[in-house]
Amino acid sequence: MRKCVDGIGCACDKKGMADNATNQAASCARRQWLKVGAVISVAALTGVSQRAIAQSAAARAFVEPDYRIRKGRIRQSIMGWTFNPMPTLELAKLCKDIGLVAMEGIDARFYPQVREMGLAISLVGSHGFARGPFNRANHEHCEQKLREGIDLAASVQCRNVITFTGMREAGITDEQGAANCVECWKKVIGYAEKKGVYLCLEHLNSRDNTHPMKGHPGYFGDDVDFCVELIRRVGSPNMKLLFDIYHVQIMNGDVLRRLRQYKDVIAHVHTAGVPGRGELDETQELNYPVLMQALVDMGYTGYVAQEFIPTWPDRALALRHAAKVCDV
Repeated sequence: MRKCVDGIGCACDKKGMADNATNQAASCARRQWLKVGAVISVAALTGVSQRAIAQSAAARAFVEPDYRIRKGRIRQSIMGWTFNPMPTLELAKLCKDIGLVAMEGIDARFYPQVREMGLAISLVGSHGFARGPFNRANHEHCEQKLREGIDLAASVQCRNVITFTGMREAGITDEQGAANCVECWKKVIGYAEKKGVYLCLEHLNSRDNTHPMKGHPGYFGDDVDFCVELIRRVGSPNMKLLFDIYHVQIMNGDVLRRLRQYKDVIAHVHTAGVPGRGELDETQELNYPVLMQALVDMGYTGYVAQEFIPTWPDRALALRHAAKVCDV
């Protein structure tokens, strides 16, 4: 206790202690604001918005900087292209640290190293979404790419190969385009069955025209209900649906009911925030924990791949955040 000039403790001692505490708190607050100010200054120089900083700050309150998946009832993967230009193996190390169990959408030359790290390959590519079987002129190309994808998937013990309808084209009706798609898939589905591989048809939205990977105007398979109809026309247990939650919400909505409705044909799931294809945070309209719990309750055992495009300054934290949101 501080002493007065007469050497006796008094009320001013307590006041002095309170003043010191107040000064220390103020000093701490100033240091924190200096740190925030520095971040905002860097953000201004790098073009990162203050809104993104606020989102990142909100995430820090929700997820630990070293968060690792704890429950693991959802087998989480990542679509690698979304984290470009982060090098593939650097991203793989981050995934391993967080507790993701697989990767996809990466160059096949990295498959051996990624698998050596203990990560699976959750989905293999094929012919791309633009040049699809909607037009019979593309069938030879699509069939070749699908067979190559099936062989690659089987060689790395991956069960899923992606396929698409392709874009609508002038002079081809929707009815003819649908028949063309089914015809092409029937040419290769027997080979997929033999190899123990699923062809996974991805439904894409045709509404968003703001970014080449946020939406695909002109894409034929933009109605998830009709995509399921096409799958059933093929008539094989190895013809499945890639249920992209982001695209389904934009085009059809009623996501929770549709997950349950189509559980028998869903082989793979993708995530992203709606709108904008950003993080699975409080700025988007979907309730991902509810959707993930529905998958668990359905007995879904496939992968859920994070396919959001990071906007937070701390991209690693964004992935940890998404992993935690989906770890129900």
